[in-house]
Order: sequence, then structure tokens, then C-alpha cells
Amino acid sequence: MSEGAYQRLWDSSHVILQELLDQEQPLLEPVPNRDRQSFQYRLSSLYLCYLGLLRQFDTLYDQMVQPQKRRLLRRLLDSVAGRVLELKDELVRADLCESHCLDRVLQDLKLTPADLEVPIPKYFLLEQSSVLRERRLMLAEILSRMEPLSFEERFPEMHRTYAIILLQTAERARQGRLRAIFMREIQREERDRKMREDGQHKFNQDQAAITIQKVWRGYLQRKCTQQDRQMEMEFIGMLPSSKQVEPLGNMSQACLREDVRRLHQMEKEEEFQLALVKTQDSLKEMEGPHMKEKMKEQIRQWFIECHALTGQFPDYPDESLGGSYLIFADKTPEQVKMELEMQVQESNKKDEEKNKKKEKEKKEKKKGKEEKNRMGEADTTLKVLPSKFLPMINAGHKEYKNLWKTWYDSMHPGQSFDLETLRVEKRKEMEQEIRIQVDELMRQELKSLHLAVDREEKRPLRAPKKNTEKKAGKKKEKDLTPNRSVDSLFEELVTLGFLKKSETVALKDYVGDCLYLGSILSLANKLPMPSLFDIRQNMALYGVLRLGSSVIHSMAPLIRSILLVGPAGMGKKMLVKAVCTETGANLFDLSPDNLQGKYTGKTGVQMIVHTVFKVARLLQPSVIWIGNAEKNFYKKVPKEEKETDPKRIKKELTKALRLLNAGDRVMLIGTTEQPQLAEMKGLCQTYERVIFMPRPDYASRYVLWKHMLEAQGVQVTQSLDISALAKVSDGYTPGHILKAIQSVLTKRRLLQLSKRPLVASEFLGHLAKLEPVYREEEESLKDWYLKTPLGKKMMKLSKDQDSEEANLAKEKKKWK
Repeated sequence: MSEGAYQRLWDSSHVILQELLDQEQPLLEPVPNRDRQSFQYRLSSLYLCYLGLLRQFDTLYDQMVQPQKRRLLRRLLDSVAGRVLELKDELVRADLCESHCLDRVLQDLKLTPADLEVPIPKYFLLEQSSVLRERRLMLAEILSRMEPLSFEERFPEMHRTYAIILLQTAERARQGRLRAIFMREIQREERDRKMREDGQHKFNQDQAAITIQKVWRGYLQRKCTQQDRQMEMEFIGMLPSSKQVEPLGNMSQACLREDVRRLHQMEKEEEFQLALVKTQDSLKEMEGPHMKEKMKEQIRQWFIECHALTGQFPDYPDESLGGSYLIFADKTPEQVKMELEMQVQESNKKDEEKNKKKEKEKKEKKKGKEEKNRMGEADTTLKVLPSKFLPMINAGHKEYKNLWKTWYDSMHPGQSFDLETLRVEKRKEMEQEIRIQVDELMRQELKSLHLAVDREEKRPLRAPKKNTEKKAGKKKEKDLTPNRSVDSLFEELVTLGFLKKSETVALKDYVGDCLYLGSILSLANKLPMPSLFDIRQNMALYGVLRLGSSVIHSMAPLIRSILLVGPAGMGKKMLVKAVCTETGANLFDLSPDNLQGKYTGKTGVQMIVHTVFKVARLLQPSVIWIGNAEKNFYKKVPKEEKETDPKRIKKELTKALRLLNAGDRVMLIGTTEQPQLAEMKGLCQTYERVIFMPRPDYASRYVLWKHMLEAQGVQVTQSLDISALAKVSDGYTPGHILKAIQSVLTKRRLLQLSKRPLVASEFLGHLAKLEPVYREEEESLKDWYLKTPLGKKMMKLSKDQDSEEANLAKEKKKWK
């Protein structure tokens, strides 16, 4: 795409943005509980539109070259991503569920399931590539210094019996191959001898020609029929396209063009940085002294006017109240003085009102805590909270309309920066810097005037003291390693196995299809289970988008921890590695099995948790993974695990999590297969979001079979019935499907694919050997999930809706 095409895409995206901003205001009004479905529909449509806008802004920021436009696009990209996270939070509060049925909204907006995909901004990894490279080198250096694996560990000894069996098998196979070749030669010689004895059937010239024509014409007709059928099936989308070389070539060319544009971006950014320094120096030299003297004259004039009106010199405004900015706001000296006094009085009143409210709240909580909670839940579920990102979006949209909408590429054909716009921005920054310097000088001058004229020393009017009760009440974390450097702590964690090298796994490799009939199931009062697609989207929203940007994390709804609940083989560890890959995060392992025999004792537990969280904050983004998370919250510790004491980091873990604030890009991710063994209260207090991972449905299994076979280098043909495999593999997890494929597709079988294509029956024997996830196991996990706080709210809402429907039905019968 050309620069003009990207400019048109930018213009169209701001048209959509204006429409979305117009739809935001009605959502702030409270909605009664009976209109819950319409409220959910409006939220869902707004969420999908913002997702599409996020995709467009990501493309624009990644490919636009002009540096000043890219700065505005970066602010818009972060703010739109933050608004998507806020709307996701609102959808959870409205639906009381982590997965949402958006099929009806998709159909009404004429969108495809691909539009549900959460785009991950490309700058997450591109802009920190150098930091990630240095960190990888440091990790590789530490691992190379560790004791290398011995020869015995690399090649374990084989038992004598197994070695003899292996040699016998190889020798018998060799003899069998030789015997087969020998028998084939004997059969060929026998066939030739019989033909010589019997004599070959002789054809005349016409008969031979007719026979050849019949065979050739039959072959041509069968080939044409097969080609026509193949084209028809490809046209209606029932078979994959056989022409895959051309799209791959086009994709590689498109990727090459994108890389060229990124190099062009770096060149223009270097030019812009040099221009920034030159412009700042020239403005300071040419306009700085004049601006400073002008400010001084204006402030002195204000002193004289105040003295002439009130008979005394005024108090100088404090920096927290704006300093001399209040003086330059086109107001009279009396108005400025009145404003300062009013601000002090209002702040004192607010403090008194806050104290009174706190006392009232304490009394009311003691009287009717349960009733208040119920009413609060009913009110908040159907009202959108004020957004922190909408002011940023409005400011960016306004800047686009005022500056870049009428900016034409013909003015700067090389996509260089606009010098006049740069001067205006730098002039504002310089004015703020000079104002701070002038304020310090003029405060001293005002003090000397007080002493000389009024014969008294007056203190400047200070800003009201902020209420620091909350800060005083919150304990600061004690640093247990004050004299240790980050590099030494990093090396210690690597050597002890707490900081690991994460495998490169893309989030898109967690394959699955979305739920197409979710709204129909919910109308039939059936609880729709989340699909693999929904699980991937939740990890992108809760994990990747928050950890990828400090701006998004500091302003988005704070989520410190996630718990992945599901049977073995569902890909929980794969999702943890995918979050690390997409954000460039460090992977820390605090699993109970990894803690065994390390940092024993109470002080040791405090030290390891403190060290891990300290290094994770200093080298953010970071992911702290706890496998078998239920062991930290056992109801009753099994006898065989009492010596290891898996619950020993429970208290320290909760303390460390509370100290994580907005802006600390550290995420705790726990994985568990048996959450029923843990205490519900402690587990749900530690992990703020619980993502349930049930067995894959038919659509996801179909996509899984196809994707995993193609990943092994197999081209899916008509002889392989994937639909039958998807039906047969009901109850099996993605891990089971992968094991069955790997066991069938050996090296020898891959070489035979050209002569003997794959058949569905080859996988059945290997699937039968694996243990599936039985319905009882999944039902027990589902029952556990419905006992979580969010699950309880969901069940209560469904009961309330059922009772309302029953009451309406009774009233209708009475009227009849």
C-alpha cells in the first residue's frame, strides 16, 4: 500500500471513531434490569467496533512513515486498546461470564468471525527488540556457565535385554527385505517363462489402434471429470485451494514491502530527533530571553495592580495550583485572589465531608451490609463506569481534525516532519520550563517587596495538604536484598531454575473455532461453554495487551493474576509461553515442584518470593507461572506431600500480589487440573480471573486436526475425512490429538504419502490407546466453576430470570 492509501485508511478510521464517540454518552445512563439484553447488545456492538478500529490503528502505526503522525497514532492506538479492555470488563459485569455470545451481533453488523480476533500491536516486540536481545544473550551466557550435561545424561544406558531385542528386530528386518527381493525376482522369471511358452496374443494394426484409442480417451475423460469436480469443490469452498504457491509469493512480497517501510520509518525518526534538538536550541537562544522578560513584566504589573486595588501585595500562587499560569488566564487581580482563597476553603470542606462520610459508612456497614451489597450489584451491572481512556481518544481525535485532516502529502512528498508544527510544540514546552524558573525568581522578588513596602514577611499561599491517611496505612515493602545488584539476582534465579528460558510460541498457534450458536443456547436456558477461540481471546485481553504497554497497564482495569482451569492436554502451559512470546516477558517458575528443596525455612520463603517479584518488577514485563496451583491452597495436604510443604508460599504470595500497582507489568498465571482439592476462598482471592477450559467442541476439533496435520507437512486430500476424525475424537483434548498424529506420522510414513495417502482409520488405533476426558470429570470442573464468585452471580441471575418468566406466565394465565 502507498502512503496515500494509508492516509485514506486513517481518514476512514476517524469517521468510525466519531460515530463511536457519539454512542458512548447514552451508555453512561443507568439501565433497568429488565433491559439487560438490549444493554448487553449495545456493549457488544461497541466492543466489536473498537476491535476493528484497534486493528486499523495498529496497521497505520506500523506502516506510516511521517514521525509526527506516528506519535499521534501511538497515543490513539494505546487509548483505543485501553478502551477495548474497559469494555471487556463491562461485558463481564453485564454477562457475569468470561466468554460472551457475540454471534447475533456479528450477523447484524455483517462481520465475520475473523473480526472477533484481538489484534496484538506489532510495536510490543519491535520497539524492545534490542532489550530482548541483550536479555537473551545474558540468559544464554549464564546457562553456558552452568555445569554441562554429562555423556550419561545425554545418552542414557539401555538395559541388556532391550538392546538384544533391538538388534534382533533390526537383523530380522534386514533378512526379510532380502528375502522379499529374492522372491520378487523368482516371480518375475516365472511370469516371463509362462509368457514365452503360451505365446503372446497378436493384434492387427486396426485392432491395436482401436485399443490404444479406447484406453487413451478413457484416461483423458476421467482426468477432465476429476479436474472439473476439483474446481467446483474449490469454488464452493468445500476443498482447500490447490494453488498455494502464488499467495505465498504475494505474502512474502508484502512482508518485504512492510520491512522496507519500517527501515524508512527509522531514517525519518533519526532526522526528526536531530530536528528536535536543533529546534529546541534555536528557540532557547532566539525567543527564550524575550519570553522570560515578558513574563517578568506581566507578573510585576500584576503586583502593582493588586497593590493599587487592595493596598497590599498579593500572595504568590503555589506550583500545585498552577503558579503564574493563573495570572496569565485573563483575570483581574481580585478574581485571582478570590480563586485561591476559594480553592483553600473548598479543599478544607472536602476533607471534613470525607471524614463525615467515612464515619457514616462504617455505621451503615455494621447495620445492613448484606442488603447494601445486593443493591450495589444490581446497580453496577447495568451502568457503564466512566472511562479513563475516552479523554485521550477525544484529544487525539480533536488534534487530527485541527491539524492532520487538512494536511496534504503534496506539502511534504518525502514524508518528512512539519517544522512549523514542531516549533509550536517545542515553544509550549519551553514556555512551561521558563515559567517554573520565573516563578522561583518572582517569589523571591515578592518576598523582598513585602519586607520593603509592607514591613512584614508573608508566607506564600500553599496548596492544601493532601490526605495521606491511605498512604500511611499501606505498608511499604521491606527490601530484603538492598546490597544486591539486579544482574546478580538475575543470575541466582537462573542457576536455581526459578527464571527459565521460554519457548517461542505464538498465540495464534493455539488453534480453535468460535462458538456459532451461543445466543441460541442462551435463549434456550442452556449455559454455553467457552470454545478454544474464546480462551485465546481472553488470554490476549487479560495477559498480552496489558503486559505489552506501560500506558495501557497503568490506566486499564487492574488485573494481577489469572487462573487457567482445565483437564490435562488443554494447552495451559502453551498459553503461558504464548503470553511471554507476544510481550517479550520473562518467565518465572514458582511451582510447588520447582520449590522443593530450595530456600527452606520461613526466611527462605520470604526471600525467594521477594526476590522473584523484585526482579520481575525491575525487568518488566514478567510472567510468574505456578503449575498445579491448587497445591498452594490444599484443603488437606496428602501424606506423600507433607514433607515438601506445598502451602508454604501461600501467605507471602498474597502479600506480594497486593503490592503490585497499576504500571507494574507483572502477571501471576496459575494452571490447575484439580481445583476441587483447594480452598475456594483463598484460591479465588489470589487469582482475580478464572478461565475455565472445557473439552473442545466439534468445530474446534475440526480446525485442530486440519492445522496439526498441515503443521506436520501433510497436504489434506479427499481421501482423509477430517469431519469423521472430529466426530470420533469427541472427549479428547488437543494434546491427545497431537500425540495421535505424531505416532502415526513417522518419518517412514511421511515418505510414503505420495504413493499411499493418509486415511482416517490409521488414527483410530492410536486414539483408542489414549485416555479421554470423561464427562464426569468435566462436570465436576463445571460444578466447581459455578461455585466461584462469578459463577455464583451467574447462577443467581439465571434463577432470577427463571422466576420472572414464571411470574409473567402466571399473570398471563390469570388474564386469560
